[in-house]
Formats: sequence, structure tokens, C-alpha cells
Amino acid sequence: MQDVRTKSLLQYHFIVFIFGFSSILGALCSLDAIPLVVYRMGLAALGLGGYFAFFQRDNFKLHRSLWVKVLLGGLIIGVHWVTFFHAIKVAGVSLTLSMMATGAFLTAMLEPLVTRRRVLGYELLFGGLIAFGVGLIFEAEYEHLYGIGIALVSAVLSSLFTILNTELVKTAKAITLSFYELAVGAVVGLLYVSLSSTYNLESFELQQWDGLWILLIAWLCTSYAFNISIKVMKHLSPFTVMMIINLEPVYGIALSLAIWGEDELMSFRFYLGFAIVLGAILLNGIYKRQKQIA
Repeated sequence: MQDVRTKSLLQYHFIVFIFGFSSILGALCSLDAIPLVVYRMGLAALGLGGYFAFFQRDNFKLHRSLWVKVLLGGLIIGVHWVTFFHAIKVAGVSLTLSMMATGAFLTAMLEPLVTRRRVLGYELLFGGLIAFGVGLIFEAEYEHLYGIGIALVSAVLSSLFTILNTELVKTAKAITLSFYELAVGAVVGLLYVSLSSTYNLESFELQQWDGLWILLIAWLCTSYAFNISIKVMKHLSPFTVMMIINLEPVYGIALSLAIWGEDELMSFRFYLGFAIVLGAILLNGIYKRQKQIA
């Protein structure tokens, strides 16, 4: 059991690296957030659907008792990605990803309400440290308050999605959940676009390298990563999942600094807050290893 959990932890770290890479691709893409997410979820769902049709048709089967939760999951992840990419467009990669680190604290607050389990003291402690670090980031980058707010909404939605799928994956295949949630998100996005006066066909026109960035986002960072991320939730608690997700800023910020250099440099207080967030992640890992908490 311990070997399975260790393997799941390593897999999830790799997946979170890919998620961090998706933020870079999203920043490179010229599309607005909603068209980008419609492309991402639609192409990712088509990729999984094609795989099912040719190799594993049984994966299309989903018990009718799960449909309401799957529809909700698709809506949540769709809005999460819209707010995520919008925050990147207005506040940049580093700041947006640093706000995603609030996920562990938010999960500690939300999971007991959703699953009705007791509140664990260590989750509040480490989550509180993260909140303090995020508070420093707020002070350091106050001029980006709008982008910070959007990124925090995205973090809340990510936390809710994690809690929901941790329960769903106990009764359904991860890859099946991935397919239907992605399809639902794409359909909801298309419905919104069709009813909105803000978007038209020109909003979906691709420029230069956009096609490549979108395919990488859809098939590598979504179809593959999304399925594996749900699959490993069988062996990890929601809080552990969110703590690993907190490493996404590390990978994303490192990549953004490598690509854009000084344009992505932030203030000292930002990096101090970020260091506190990382410290909380390390302390959580050490504590769980010593206490052998699943």
C-alpha cells in the first residue's frame, strides 16, 4: 500500500509540473480565456473519445446515479480554467500561480463541510501558514488586486473540484470521469459563447503558433494529465493533493523566469511569501511521513 501511495505521489508531482507548463502555454497563446478553454476542453474530450471508440468502448459507460455530480464537476473545472487563464492574462504567470497555492488552506476549510469529516488540526496549521504567505504576496502586489481576486476564485473552484472527484473516483473510472467532465465543460463554454454578445467567430481565430500551443494544452496538459490526476486521487487525500498542487507555482514560475527573464521578476516580499508557502508544503510532507497519515 505504501508503494502504491509513493508511486501516486511521484505521478502527481509530474502531473503538477505539466499543469505548471500549461500556464506558460496559455500565456503564449493569443486567444482570450474563454475561447482558449473551449478549445482546450473540446479537443481534450475528442482525444479521449477517439481513444475510447477505437480501443476501450466500455469507458463510455457511466452509471446514471453519477451524472449530476459529473455535470457539476464539468461546470466547476470549466469555470476554473477560464478564471485561471484570465488571471494569467491580466496579472501574469507568477502571481496567478502563487495564488493557486491557497488551495490547501481552502481544502482544509471546505472538505469537512462537503464530506462531513472532522477538521484536522495539522491541516489548519499548514493551511494557515500558506494563508500568511499569501497575505504577504497581497501586500507586495496590491496593484494587481483584480488579477489576484480572479486567481483566488480559480483556487476555490480547483479545491471544490478536487474534493468532488476524490469521492467520484471511488465509484467510477478516472478516465471516464475525465471524458465526461471535459465534454460538459466544453459544451457549457460553447453555450455561453453562443449567448454572449462579447464573442464571435473571430474570437476563435488562431494566430501564428496558437494551434501548437492549444494542442499541447489539450492533449498533453489536459487529456493525459487530467486523467492521471484523477486516477491517483484513489490513493491520496484531498489535502495531500492540494498540497502537491501548491508546487505548481514553483514549476510555472521557474519556467516563466527561464522564458521571459526579468519581465517575470517580482518584489522581495512576493518571494518571501512564496517561500513561506513552500515551507508549509515541506513541513506537511515531513509530518505526514513521520505520522504515516494517508
